[in-house]
Amino acid sequence: MTEQGGDEDDAEPEGDAADATTEATPGVPEDVQKYDRFKKMDGAQYERVNEFLRDRTYITAREWAIARLCADFRTETGVEMTKIGENLPDLVPFMTDTYTPQAVNQARASFEDKVTTAGATFLYGAMSDFFTADELDDVMYEATEVAKFLLEVEGVELSVEEELDAEDRISEVMRDVREASDELRHSEATCPNCGHEMSGDAGHADD
Repeated sequence: MTEQGGDEDDAEPEGDAADATTEATPGVPEDVQKYDRFKKMDGAQYERVNEFLRDRTYITAREWAIARLCADFRTETGVEMTKIGENLPDLVPFMTDTYTPQAVNQARASFEDKVTTAGATFLYGAMSDFFTADELDDVMYEATEVAKFLLEVEGVELSVEEELDAEDRISEVMRDVREASDELRHSEATCPNCGHEMSGDAGHADD
């Protein structure tokens, strides 16, 4: 059975994956056979992976897997969506069915939309003064731990030095965000929708 797409939050579709994968193995492209991401998840069930992700992120298991594959199978002319879809069960242990190129593209687009939305939500929270510096550090720590875990599951080996360096760079960026947001709240800004000029003192007309 070939998955045709659908709601991005649907569970990965069931199919007679064992027989299909066995028959397709002799014709599996060499780069697919050598693909070694997600090997730490051999034997993992889609539902378990999906539950883990949805408890900690906005993305589903299929969006995570396909976004990674689209990044890894990108060529000068685009993403090899047909190859990804046809060989999905061979590429990702917890994916049990093939996908059409359209379904692959839909999952990638859904991933990108959710990253953009989550980014806007986080930055608004960081820039709005709802959190103290220490509280924001805690938020970033938790988010970083989840992100590092997902990278490690994909097969990325991070040394202690690399982890510390990444954390330092993230902290530096967040300091810049705090400083920039403080300046923004006390200066004139333009509404991105209507173009109205908004003064940082607009809410203090009686001062």
